Amino acid sequence: MKIGIDAIAFDVAKIHLPIKTLANARNIDPEKLEKGLGLIQMTLPDVHQDTVVFGANALTKLISENTINPKEIARIYVGTESAIDSSKPIGSFLVSLMEQKFGENSFSECDVVDFTFACIGGVDALQNCIDFITLNPSKKAIVVTTDFAKYDLNSTGEYTQGAGAIAMLLTSNPRIIAFENYWATSTKGVFDFFKPYRSISKQEINGNSTNEIWFDNLESEIEIHKDQPVFDGQYSNQCYMDRTREAYFSFKKIKNTTETTYNTWESIIMHLPYSYQGRRMLSEIYTLDATTKIISGTETATEYQNILKEVSKSEAYRDFVTQKLQPAELASSLIGNLYTGSIFMGLLSTLAHFYDTKKEVMDKKFGFLAYGSGSKSKVFEGTIQPDWESAIATINLFETLEQSFEIDFKTYEKLHKKELNQSVQVPKNEWILERIEKEIPNLKGARYYKWMG
Repeated sequence: MKIGIDAIAFDVAKIHLPIKTLANARNIDPEKLEKGLGLIQMTLPDVHQDTVVFGANALTKLISENTINPKEIARIYVGTESAIDSSKPIGSFLVSLMEQKFGENSFSECDVVDFTFACIGGVDALQNCIDFITLNPSKKAIVVTTDFAKYDLNSTGEYTQGAGAIAMLLTSNPRIIAFENYWATSTKGVFDFFKPYRSISKQEINGNSTNEIWFDNLESEIEIHKDQPVFDGQYSNQCYMDRTREAYFSFKKIKNTTETTYNTWESIIMHLPYSYQGRRMLSEIYTLDATTKIISGTETATEYQNILKEVSKSEAYRDFVTQKLQPAELASSLIGNLYTGSIFMGLLSTLAHFYDTKKEVMDKKFGFLAYGSGSKSKVFEGTIQPDWESAIATINLFETLEQSFEIDFKTYEKLHKKELNQSVQVPKNEWILERIEKEIPNLKGARYYKWMG
């Protein structure tokens, strides 16, 4: 029995800042970002948008465009690291909004939950739903990934920002891709990238040393939430390489094979915090698993890195990147980082590129190398199904991205600082965040959404 993705939809922020504009404002050579990292533009949420909005838009498209009967959906599992509540999952918001759209109680028997493990949470949700359908072949499940990759102004992550969501229908006998039952994992608890609870003393805010009540806060310390992470870029890259390498070779053991596994994959789909991250990180696996072993194991750390640099600059590796990695990079260049959705946008980018260029990939295997900071990697593979072209024919990924609205740097900074009260673009045929309750005591902070036709 085959199990995998039967249908897919996406929603990406409709406004963007050109990377060249950001580079010029930050006194960075634009070529360093454009040619060095593969960045062209970064997408940003408008005033009326958040991760619930992106997830709801993608999910609405998935259901509407594929005439899915809500009663057939047994679960909607969400991968995110951009939750808007520490208790109420995004999944529960999505069910509520879908019932506004498709009828009261239409999803009342649907299980929902959020998965959080940095950028790999969506893959965790995917694997869980595949296991579920394996046990219940007549059931259908949906995985939604929705995130906003926001970084501090002037930080080294600023130019990788992006926002959007992916929604995928998982079934038996899928039209797009069927996943094999081989899953390799490598996990280690580290602090390469994280979003901790932060606090500041009440006295630092109001100068009062007696801990008097302040906006309903009785505690002497005020907790602060920031979407922006604490991270170490170089260390995070090393963790990415280590976990991915370990998971890849674990995958080979699980499959009981000695062949160069990446050679069996038509395309390789990786988590891309920026477009060229995959090609930079994969050179080690490419070298270690080469048919002719280049590394003996006796090299010093410096010698080892020099070998990897030499391989990454070789014509053979450049050809390898063009053939197996570049199709997944195309959308990333135009969107930015989608955190949990990045790897699935890479899949959609690859399929859309092959569809546009009329490349036939039916029965070809795709390899997936997922990563989430904190840190964990999973490696798995899937086979493209005969009906993949008809299943994505109306998605129009690149045509949609071309319609994105360009903003200037001043508008970007105001959006980042949440200084704008009106949306840059008038919302149409999409969900919006209508209001956040501020007055009713037992509903303070409740978020309300509505559909704008």
